[in-house]
Amino acid sequence: MKKLSFSLIAPLAVSSSLALFSPSTLAAAPVVAPPALENKAFVLMDYDSGRILAQVNGDMPLPPASMTKMMTSYIVEQALKSGRLKTTDQVHVSMNAWCRGTSEESCMYLPLNGSASVIDMLRGIIIQSGNDASKAMAEHIAGTEPAFAQIMNKEAERLGMTRSHFMNATGLPDVQHKASPRDLAVLARAIIHDSSEYYGIYAEKEFKYNNIKQGNRNALLYTDPTVDGLKTGHTAEAGFCLTASAKRDGMRLISVVMGANSMQARADQTRALFSWGFSQFEKAVPARSGAPLGQAAVRFGREDTVAAVLTQDFSLLVPRGQAQQVKTSIQFDPKLTAPIKKGAVVGKVVAMLDGQPYAEQPLLAQDPVEEAGFFKRLWQRFLSLFK
Repeated sequence: MKKLSFSLIAPLAVSSSLALFSPSTLAAAPVVAPPALENKAFVLMDYDSGRILAQVNGDMPLPPASMTKMMTSYIVEQALKSGRLKTTDQVHVSMNAWCRGTSEESCMYLPLNGSASVIDMLRGIIIQSGNDASKAMAEHIAGTEPAFAQIMNKEAERLGMTRSHFMNATGLPDVQHKASPRDLAVLARAIIHDSSEYYGIYAEKEFKYNNIKQGNRNALLYTDPTVDGLKTGHTAEAGFCLTASAKRDGMRLISVVMGANSMQARADQTRALFSWGFSQFEKAVPARSGAPLGQAAVRFGREDTVAAVLTQDFSLLVPRGQAQQVKTSIQFDPKLTAPIKKGAVVGKVVAMLDGQPYAEQPLLAQDPVEEAGFFKRLWQRFLSLFK
C-alpha cells in the first residue's frame, strides 16, 4: 500500500502550553489520603494544570492493552485537524488488517479488501476498539503497521511520554510494548485539548457498522453523566484497564487504572478516584489571560522591554478551602536577548501555596522584539561591563 506522506510533528504546537510544571519540584498538597486500590498502578491528574493528584506506580511501564488505541486515534484526529486526512477518505482493509472475529480480539468487522471512511474508522477504533480499524488506519497513514508505530513513538516523545514505547497500533501483547499510567494521562490530556472537534466520539455509547451494533466498553458512560471518555483495555497480561475523564463544576480530572481484576473493578476504582478527587480539591485561577502580567527586560533589542502575557487562564486545583490562599510570583528570564519572536517564552508565573511553589505556567512575549542597531548593542555591551 502506498504510504500517505506526512509528518505529525507540527499539529501539536498547542500541547506545549499544556506542560505547565515539573511535579518533582513543586509542593505536595495536604489532603485526605486517596483510596487504596487493588490494581497494578493508577494516577489521577488535574486536566488544567497536568498535576498528578494521586498515584501508585504512576511511572511504571506496563502493558496498556487497547488503551494503546488512544495514540492511534490521536494521530488520526491530528491528521484530520491538519487537513492531511479527510473524514470521507476511504481506507482499504488489507488481509493483515482484516479481523477474523475470534474471541481473542475486538473487531469493527470490516470487510476483507473492502473500505470504510476515516470517520467510521475513527469511531470503530474508539467505540468498538476495533483492531481491524486500527491496523487499517495505520497502513493508510504509514504504509505498514511497524512504520506507524514509529510515528506513535515520535508523538509519544514529543508529548513527554517518557515511559512508553509502542510496537503496534492495537495494544496486542508484545514484550516491548509498554506505557505508564502517567504517560497515558498525558496522552488523554492531549486528546481532550487538541482533538476537541472529535472528542465527543469518546462519549458515544454505541456504534453500528456493517449491521453490527457494539456498545462502548467504558461502563462509566452509562452510570455517570460527568464522564465523557476515554478508553478501556484488556489482555490476560495487562489485566483490566481504563483511562477516563470526568468534568464537574468546571473541574476536569483524568484517571488511569491499570491491572485491575475485572471490568467491574476497573469501573469501581475509577469511580472511587473521581469521588476522592472532586471532594478533596477545588479550582483556583490565580492569573488570567489578556492583560500583560509584567514587562520583561530585553537585552540588545530595539525595545528595552516586552509585555509578558498568558495565552490561557492559569487554572489549577488546590485542596478545598485553600483557593483564596494561592499567591503568585512573576519570574522573568534574566538573560532575555533580542531578537524575540511573538509567543516566545520570556518567564513564568508561579502559584504559591503556604509559601511553597505549587504550579507554574509560562509567560509569553506579547509582541516581537527586533535586534537593536549596531551602536545601541555596542553601548549596551559597554554598560553591561559595569553591572
